[in-house]
Order: sequence, then structure tokens, then C-alpha cells
Amino acid sequence: MSYPFAQYQESADYIRGRIGSFQPRVAMVLGSGLGFLGDVVKDPIVVPYPDIPHFKASTAPGHKGQLVFGTLEGKPVAVMQGRTHHYEGYSYEEVSYAVRVLRLLGCDTLVVTNAAGCVNTEWQAGDLMLITDQIKIFMESPLRGENLSEFGPRFPDSSHLYTPALREVARKAAYELDIDLKEGVYMYFPGPQYETPAEVRFARIAGADAVGMSTAPEVITAGHCGMQVLGFTLLSNMAAGILDQPLSEQEVLDAAAACRDKFSRLVLACLRTL
Repeated sequence: MSYPFAQYQESADYIRGRIGSFQPRVAMVLGSGLGFLGDVVKDPIVVPYPDIPHFKASTAPGHKGQLVFGTLEGKPVAVMQGRTHHYEGYSYEEVSYAVRVLRLLGCDTLVVTNAAGCVNTEWQAGDLMLITDQIKIFMESPLRGENLSEFGPRFPDSSHLYTPALREVARKAAYELDIDLKEGVYMYFPGPQYETPAEVRFARIAGADAVGMSTAPEVITAGHCGMQVLGFTLLSNMAAGILDQPLSEQEVLDAAAACRDKFSRLVLACLRTL
């Protein structure tokens, strides 16, 4: 199924009616337990997802399910406190729907975050990773179906989905803040079950440093729309099979809470120089 362009316009028009003349430039998608940045937006205008025509509700733990418009570090932002996932029963087009709407509202940059399992055995839980590339073998493309040329071409290039210039901004910010920022590849798995030890070994062989259940659809869509993208992963736990212990969603939320100060300082520093 492919949504018509008019449907995206309808969603954008509704939001314009709520935010007035405010025009966001930076869209932020905040993952599991990382939505706290939306709580420090200045002069916030909050729009819950269920209020917006054609938006889907977010049901994952640690996801508030609302858009927050305002300023962060002087930049006009649209913060998604929580995202939707394919494992919630949504199509990949539904999962990435908001990205196109935010593009219509004026956002030309996407900052995306997630919490994910660490595959790289030289790293540890609690590390932050700058996403340099992604692998999405186990999913249809969110661009499947009729192409909407209003957003981008039928066959978009994916050589630099994560914008090199923005990655350099993140490196400089981490250096100045004395934050140990890893760099690596994020691999998408559909979930909701955590990856098996064999799948984690496969991900490592394929060149992945982290595995998770989000991000790839939104980033593909952002690339199609011509947006610049900056991505961060909180390595919330060691992936299955590395340690002899079961995985849990509470572990992810606890890791996000412990990393709150470091993560927020890094993201806000990057915003200042975008």
C-alpha cells in the first residue's frame, strides 16, 4: 500500500493549525528511554500522535507518543518522543510516515536515536555509538509501492544515508566534551523478540556493531526526502550470546536513565553547531 501525497499534506496541515507560524528545521526521533530531551524543549507545543490524522499510536515501553515543537539550543525543532515499530503491527510506510510529514513542515535535518544491543565485543553496555551506516536485510523498504516524486526519486542513492558532515560535527562535539564516542554500523532486526545468539554472530560477520528494532525505516525515508541525517545509538546491553544472561526491556530503560546526562550533553552540543 502506498499513501497518496494528499494524505501527508492533510497530516501536515493539521499540525500547522496547532503550531501556527512556527517552522521546525530539525526533526528528532527519540528512542526507548531517550525521550527526555523532549521535556527540555523551550516554549513547547505538544501534539499527541493520536490527534494527528493518519498518525499511529506508539505502544512501546518508554515511548510517550507525542510531537513536541519548540526550540533547543536556539534551533527550531520537532521532537518525536517515541516512535512506532513494525513489531507493533504497523507497515514500514506507517513506521516512517512522520518523517515525510515533518519534511513537509520544513525539517531538512533528522537526528535519530535508539537503544540497541552491542555486537562489538570490544565495547561495553553504556557506550554511545555514532551510526556510520546501516544494514536492513530483514525488511521491505518503506519506499515500496508507487513512488511519490514530490518527496524523491524512484531509485534513491544510499551511499551516505548518515551525512558525513554531520558525523564530523558529532566527533568534534564528543572530543570537546571528553565523551568516548564509538563509531559503527547499526543492523535492523524486526523483533519484537530479541535476536538469537546465532543471529548476533551473523550480524558480527556481516559487519554490524549494534542490533536493534528501529531507525532503518525512518533513515531510508529521510534519505529519499533529501534530508541530512545524524544518528546515535545507546548500547544499552550486550547482545544475546555475548554474556550468559537473558535480555529484558527493563535493562534497556535502566541503561537509558544511567546515560541521560552524557547523551543529552552530546546531542545538545551537536544541535548548537548544526
